Amino acid sequence: MSDANDSLYLREDVYLEPLVNGWYAWPYLLPPVTGARHMVHTHRRIMSSFVKNHKLHMMAVKQPGMAGSEYLDCSEDQVADIRALVETIDTEHADLVELSDAVRELDELLREHTSGESIEPLYERVPEPLKGYVELSMDLEHRPSYRLIEGLLYRSKYYKPALQSLSLGRLDAKGDRPFVMSTPRLPTEQNLQLNADYNDPLIDALFRARTQPVSREQADALFAGRARRGGLDHRELFTEQAPARTHQPVGEGVRVQYLGHAGFLIETAQVSILVDPVIAPRGETFAEEVISFSELPPHIDYICITHHHQDHANLETLLQLRHKTGKILVPRNNGGSLADPSLRLLLRQFGFDAVEMDDMEELPVPGGRIVSIPFLGEHGDLNVRTKAAWFVELEGRRVLLAADSSNLEPRMYRHIADQLGALDIMAIGMECVGAPYTWLYGALHTKLVSRKIKESRRLNGSGYEQASRIAEMLEPSRIFLYALGLEPWYKYFMGIEYDEHSAQMVETGQMLEACERKGIPAERLYGKKTVML
Repeated sequence: MSDANDSLYLREDVYLEPLVNGWYAWPYLLPPVTGARHMVHTHRRIMSSFVKNHKLHMMAVKQPGMAGSEYLDCSEDQVADIRALVETIDTEHADLVELSDAVRELDELLREHTSGESIEPLYERVPEPLKGYVELSMDLEHRPSYRLIEGLLYRSKYYKPALQSLSLGRLDAKGDRPFVMSTPRLPTEQNLQLNADYNDPLIDALFRARTQPVSREQADALFAGRARRGGLDHRELFTEQAPARTHQPVGEGVRVQYLGHAGFLIETAQVSILVDPVIAPRGETFAEEVISFSELPPHIDYICITHHHQDHANLETLLQLRHKTGKILVPRNNGGSLADPSLRLLLRQFGFDAVEMDDMEELPVPGGRIVSIPFLGEHGDLNVRTKAAWFVELEGRRVLLAADSSNLEPRMYRHIADQLGALDIMAIGMECVGAPYTWLYGALHTKLVSRKIKESRRLNGSGYEQASRIAEMLEPSRIFLYALGLEPWYKYFMGIEYDEHSAQMVETGQMLEACERKGIPAERLYGKKTVML
């Protein structure tokens, strides 16, 4: 290390976007089969539409309320770049197109098998790309299905780390970032893109520099010899100014901090537990409203993930925290179903020590325990097992972080209440009108999903009636309503715009009024909050 005047820190307004074939990465894009389905039936479809009628897309994205829609937010001079991405899918990744097609062929094969007789002869008819990667089975009603052998698929030609890349940028003056879910990230004057997979040592070294300075020579060495695209010079990512806000250790008691959206940090002097982190870079506009990376502990003992969705299992944040993370706790997986890929297997591809926990399974930690709590709803009625709420008990204080849990069966919460006892804090997500079913799962279907199904099976969390009944059974001393997508700095992946008449605001308002009548402190969380227990 050079002298202090030569020390550089990664700027607080720098953000990372991990990409898959140019698209913002979230957990369904990386497992080979679900990734192939989304590449072909979401990305290629949207990009092809833009190439055919880019003016329609350009007009649509300018309309209010169109955030989160399936219109590309690109300019006319980027049509050629989008066309090239489509051609790349059809040529360089034709094997993934064939893998996606094989899912449809396998579905059709199994639909035709209605006799209930043995399915063993069907192995010979499994489409070639999936041969050896699936197990066929029958349920107790003699209906055929299959499971993907994910461990083999991650070691097959279909898992392509070369598809992974990184895009680095700095927040603009308003703290905004363009919406990521419907538009690929093309090189621009405002970003720096690198062909680096998620195991590249650059990632840990770069984001360690948020709090541990590097010399100019070391900063230059991180990027030396790398092919790069975009107009942002890597030197613009660094500053001589150390972060003004740093982590403050906990002396006594239990500190609970809300970090924005679904994120919580629970700490004692002995242990730190982070739940569903989506950490916001600190820009000028929201500097006082966020807890950013420099304020997190120097080592995070446990990160708990509630479910697959990109606002909870946020790869952008997790990769930036990897260098300082002990274990990641994830819900147990179904074991190879298309709609429910394994989070444990995915995270282990990127060097995380990921551990699965089953319903009501308990992990002892210094001064207490972490318990995985059953989680119903919010997944369009699919048999998705990879979902859990998290109960943390430290020094006799009890906190339940229930994220998007929906109270579909009140008796389950009665059973849970019998096991946990009264809570000091209950945090419940109340996105009571979620995204349409097909927003996340449409690409996995091999037959058209009707509009009626899309609307009926929205990805809904709890409304007032459901959340209030959970609270009645769990008897919390304090209630937080969260994971609503209220913070504008998360709009780049949430795409949510509320007004006072939105169902989510009306139902959370009812919950707050009911809590006030009962004398229970309650709050709709926004930005950051700290509570000492």
